[in-house]
Amino acid sequence: MRCKKDMFQKGNYFHFYNKTVGNENLFNQREDYLLLLKKLKEVLQLYPTSVFAYCLMPNHFHFFLRQDSEKPIYKIFNHLFSYYIQVFNHKYNRKGRLFNGPLQHKIITNEKYLVFLCQYIHLNPLEAGLVENIEDWEFSNYLEWIGKRNGSLFNNELLKLYFENSNKYEESIKEFHKIKKEKEFTYLLFDNKT
Repeated sequence: MRCKKDMFQKGNYFHFYNKTVGNENLFNQREDYLLLLKKLKEVLQLYPTSVFAYCLMPNHFHFFLRQDSEKPIYKIFNHLFSYYIQVFNHKYNRKGRLFNGPLQHKIITNEKYLVFLCQYIHLNPLEAGLVENIEDWEFSNYLEWIGKRNGSLFNNELLKLYFENSNKYEESIKEFHKIKKEKEFTYLLFDNKT
């Protein structure tokens, strides 16, 4: 469910996401991912925001952010994607809209959901079969969470609050993935019996 405009207040947490029309590619080359991330860093200068987790996927994206000023952070994506889509369409000689619908966003009010959302976002490339090792996907901030990269699109508040160190987050995400796989396996077994 999309948030009402009055929900965009300082200190609120949000999950932003969207998917392309007909599962079209949002990124065709490594340079496309890097272009979007570079532009995002520029836009964030205008909208004070904490980036807790993000993942860019071939046909969709996820961002878990906190609004750190009175400026509504959904406007980040207005700036970001109006620029990116124009460049992308020109580069690949395409026309029309790129996304299936308007930007999707949810306010996150449950404290227990904060870490779950980070894990969910970071596991996307592994669960989609894009990589065999989650560390091999460079277009998320998982490497910042586990201390193997020092990128600027990362606020470590949640890491410090919920985990002793980066290794504990790495262990937790492996456990989370294992539990999800076991639940899916159990579901498939049950589903095949009916």
